[in-house]
Amino acid sequence: MSSSGGYRPQSVSEVLARGIVSLAKYIDSPRTDAQLLLSSVLGRDRAWLLAHSDSFISRPQGERFAELCEKRATGMPIAYILGTAGFYGREFVVNDKVLVPRPESEVLVDDLLHYLRGRLDPTYPKQLLTVLDVGTGSGAIACTLAAELAAVTVEGVDISLAALKVAEHNARRFNVFAKCKFRFGDLASGIGDRHFDAVVANLPYLPTDAIPKRPDPLSFEPHEALDGGPDGLALYRRLVPMLPPLLKPGALVLLEAAPPTIAGLAEIARTSFPNDEVLAMRDLSGLERYVRILVAR
Repeated sequence: MSSSGGYRPQSVSEVLARGIVSLAKYIDSPRTDAQLLLSSVLGRDRAWLLAHSDSFISRPQGERFAELCEKRATGMPIAYILGTAGFYGREFVVNDKVLVPRPESEVLVDDLLHYLRGRLDPTYPKQLLTVLDVGTGSGAIACTLAAELAAVTVEGVDISLAALKVAEHNARRFNVFAKCKFRFGDLASGIGDRHFDAVVANLPYLPTDAIPKRPDPLSFEPHEALDGGPDGLALYRRLVPMLPPLLKPGALVLLEAAPPTIAGLAEIARTSFPNDEVLAMRDLSGLERYVRILVAR
């Protein structure tokens, strides 16, 4: 018997199996989540776990893994446990002060990048396009745009100082801090007389009564980043009328919301942009995900 009180070394496969069982009662993806948590503890990727299933792990590692599984079983998003979330091929630092970046938002990035690349003038090599990211949160969209396109600068605005700290950290993490300016502000107020080639916004859009309670993972995310008022559109009613004076001719505006609120958001957009193209756009799942406004030239 060992001096550690009878502890028997556990293999990767044994520890992983125990974690999967402990999570299966509470979440829909126990195997994937257990692998991610154990990978984090061991500092290895999931491929390593499969290739070294007979390797032994230390007692502290096993105990740490059990602690993380207990957190996940409460419903806490795995991104908050790991401290990172994947978005557009990059791992962004996140914490419980920001929303976890969603795959659905990657469609907006695709749309923005396609538009911005088409707006570049090949005869003007020093051209610099400007984007306003309202409700920037973790800075996932702002940093992605800055990293993907050299000829762009992004201004990210948020009313949460804690979120802005996360966004600034991510900008430094991806070496785009010089191209991203983050500032405290209420929606698009305080912009002054500047004009932008594009605006993107992912504001709180859940109706207040639809915000879930624990153990739903959404309940762990900051309430102020979820609550869109009685119908989910309260903040967009304030933002959209602010936008026309901030846009250059031919500018693009993308506004993300929940599928049930898109029709209402499109009507709000048409009121402020009566002479411009306003479309409801779908995500990769076929659900209406955002409103696209193309300003007339």
